[in-house]
Amino acid sequence: MTIQQISSFAAGEWVSPGEGARAITSAVTGEVIAAAGNSALDVQGMLDYARNVGGPALRKMTFHERAKMLKALSMHLGQHKQAMYDLSFNTGATQSDHMIDIDGGIGTMFVFAAKGRREMPDGHVYLDGEVEQLSRKGTFLGQHICTPLQGVAIHINAFNFPVWGMLEKLAPTLLAGVPAIVKPATSSCYVTELCVRLMLESGILPTGALQLVSGGLGDMLDRLTMQDVVSFTGSVDTALKLRSNPVILENSVRFVAEQDSLNCSILGSDAAPGTPEFDLFVKEVQREMTTKAGQKCTAIRRIIAPEPQVQAVIEALSARLAKTTIGDPRLETTRMGALVSNGQKRDVLEKAAILGQEAERVFGNPDDFAVEGADAEKGAFLPPMLFHCANPDAAQRVHDTEAFGPVSTVMGYRDLDHAIKLANRGQGSLVASVITHDPDVARQVAMGSGAYHGRLYFNNRDSMKESTGHGSPLPHMVHGGPGRAGGGEEMGGVRGVKHYMQRTAIQGSPDLLTAIGRKWVPGATEVEGPAHPFTRRFHDLSIGETLHTATRTITMEDIEHFANFTGDTFYAHMDQAAAERNPFFPGRVAHGYLLLSFAAGLFVEPNEGPVLANTGLDGLRFMKPVEAGDTIKVRLTVKHKTKRNDDYGEVRWHVTLTQQDDEMVAEYELLTMVAY
Repeated sequence: MTIQQISSFAAGEWVSPGEGARAITSAVTGEVIAAAGNSALDVQGMLDYARNVGGPALRKMTFHERAKMLKALSMHLGQHKQAMYDLSFNTGATQSDHMIDIDGGIGTMFVFAAKGRREMPDGHVYLDGEVEQLSRKGTFLGQHICTPLQGVAIHINAFNFPVWGMLEKLAPTLLAGVPAIVKPATSSCYVTELCVRLMLESGILPTGALQLVSGGLGDMLDRLTMQDVVSFTGSVDTALKLRSNPVILENSVRFVAEQDSLNCSILGSDAAPGTPEFDLFVKEVQREMTTKAGQKCTAIRRIIAPEPQVQAVIEALSARLAKTTIGDPRLETTRMGALVSNGQKRDVLEKAAILGQEAERVFGNPDDFAVEGADAEKGAFLPPMLFHCANPDAAQRVHDTEAFGPVSTVMGYRDLDHAIKLANRGQGSLVASVITHDPDVARQVAMGSGAYHGRLYFNNRDSMKESTGHGSPLPHMVHGGPGRAGGGEEMGGVRGVKHYMQRTAIQGSPDLLTAIGRKWVPGATEVEGPAHPFTRRFHDLSIGETLHTATRTITMEDIEHFANFTGDTFYAHMDQAAAERNPFFPGRVAHGYLLLSFAAGLFVEPNEGPVLANTGLDGLRFMKPVEAGDTIKVRLTVKHKTKRNDDYGEVRWHVTLTQQDDEMVAEYELLTMVAY
């Protein structure tokens, strides 16, 4: 059998395994299939290459250009999924597991590409929050901005998700504009290496944006600076060892950890046998115990059920687990494959024995189970094992020991406060799920357990058909958790991107803030255009270009006509005496939407032109009522521009309405699509 040589990609070159290479075995057969590692890697050269070549290249690109790059990478990987599937079977993963790892990773990258285009500017500076007025007259302002760190991100990933684990970190890192050095777990690095090769060979990434270490990092962490980031997924012990590195501590190097944890699932007291929620609970637990052979950082390790329902849960769950076909993951009939290695199998058995000191194994015998199409002794196979802890209050190991495989423990609770206490004894987890149809149960758990969990997953008959599952972190939402779970966050949409950027408070005049953020700030210089702005194309408009309109006087006839025409006959517009009794109004006042309509009439250019559509109105505020006899006028300013494609872009206009005394009546932002 040919042993595959798993290379590293360092400073633009593929480096074959060398001295110190480690043998990698098949999870299915136990045979050596590959070798990886090279103790002679030039780690300083890799860091320099990332900082001096990859970083500048990425930072030259705008957020939108980097988002388009991520989309192109996703599409390219999607065209080569089968090759990764074929290789990944050796990790013990089934075809269904591939859908989570490989398809899930590609999908995560797609989401970050979309969020980069929708939620981030087509520029180089991300504005974080609104402008703060720091002076009385508004000549001195403040705002927070985020800019890319000028170092490198070191991604240290676990063995269980060789593709998703990499892409969930890589997508926000590249979107932020930071190069990455990826270090997968050696036992499954051959799948990661293929994925990296596919991305590099596509030619989509700028030079230096991505490097790969197949094997050990050497002393790379000893060479990090305050501009670098370490993002880690794995065990509690390894995370502690890495984050305790003196250089990381001395330089305040960012350390983002997502650690294995004692995740739990709570069955609501309303979810008795025979309800949709009970059946859903059992199904979710069975799926989490067997997917990836239980090798998920989000897998359910503690099953918390009402004491009267514990036996029913054990029986129903055992019946479902008994239907799980264990075998060669390439077989279509296989529902659970092998653990990643025999070493991992031994570790799970050791941890299961520790759990057995406080809990009784009620399902699954590791010494007697069937495996289809493979040798149970040679491969890293185990059956799902269910334990029952009769006294979870006195127990300790079930709340602090994780068997990272198809192992879970059932325990009973007396009331909801007791269930919350048991859930929190895990001392921080990535996720806790609650299966209930009772809103009060959901609220109490959120209030009592939210501080101990990175994600609370609620499900019931209303959401079960569309829910993604207890163990499925989504790129839109934060993936991480407090305490034992590492205290970090990954993904979470744009929140995840910010982990690789520096938030900086900037203070200065409106003109300076406008120049830095490429977004017009009220009080900044207004630009007079050569013609009405609605007659000018997207690329011709300048930030700050402003139109001041003529005036219009509001009459009582206008107010009454608008009320009768729209049906809005609210008393403040129609009843003088009632309006005078309202402390906010001097008497009958104009409708707010009447003022907006008149404002549009004042600034709109009616003829056909480059303005294609009005797509929204944001941040509308009314500051002062307008009475009959008052006069209004409008200021319309180009606040921000975002190119959408080669045909058109979005223009965000800052609109203010003022009265005859120049006091502001209303303010909002108008969004239009304008031909490019």
